[in-house]
Amino acid sequence: MYWYHWTTILALSICLSVLFWHFIRLIRLGKPKDYSRKSGSVTEGIVYSSTKAMVDHKESAYLHIPTYFAGMVYHIGTFVSLFLYVFFLLNILIQIALPQWLVWIIAAGLLVSSFCGFSLFMKRLLLKSMRSLSNLDDYLSNLLVSLFQLFTLLNLLYSSSIEPVYYIIASLMLLYMTVGKLKHVVYFFAARYHLGFFYGWRNVWPPHKTK
Repeated sequence: MYWYHWTTILALSICLSVLFWHFIRLIRLGKPKDYSRKSGSVTEGIVYSSTKAMVDHKESAYLHIPTYFAGMVYHIGTFVSLFLYVFFLLNILIQIALPQWLVWIIAAGLLVSSFCGFSLFMKRLLLKSMRSLSNLDDYLSNLLVSLFQLFTLLNLLYSSSIEPVYYIIASLMLLYMTVGKLKHVVYFFAARYHLGFFYGWRNVWPPHKTK
């Protein structure tokens, strides 16, 4: 193993430790307390919050379908890249060859998702309406994840020449995840749970069909 392998393992260890600490903090906070009179199903509200509400009722997403679609592809690409990151680390110890047809499918998908990521970054950078809503954390998070996806693609195809740069970028992203908005990978699920609890308790979610 080379120095950049040890560097990324250290970054991964720090990242997982900090995210686990955030998770424990959430667990210790316990369930939400609502003192209003219950009129709906909390369970149905939570299920709706984590499923259909993410598709067609997420804030104003329905007004920005191309951007919303790009964001969905971008997030899928991030999860695929993280899976490949673990695969690459395991491959250092145990040589596992992916079928070539699968490599090309994944590469095509990551090309699309990284393009979506950089497109969202440029939209945030160039549109005045987006700049007014953005801060440094938004830019850094978007850029690091987009670079991570792009170099995951490159490492998949040209690992012998790109590997050191790939692991450096992966390490930077993992370390930034502990302090920036990327740690919403933990808080996202708690947020959807709290939303579902709140609106389910009040019988607002799932929405009732009107005749």
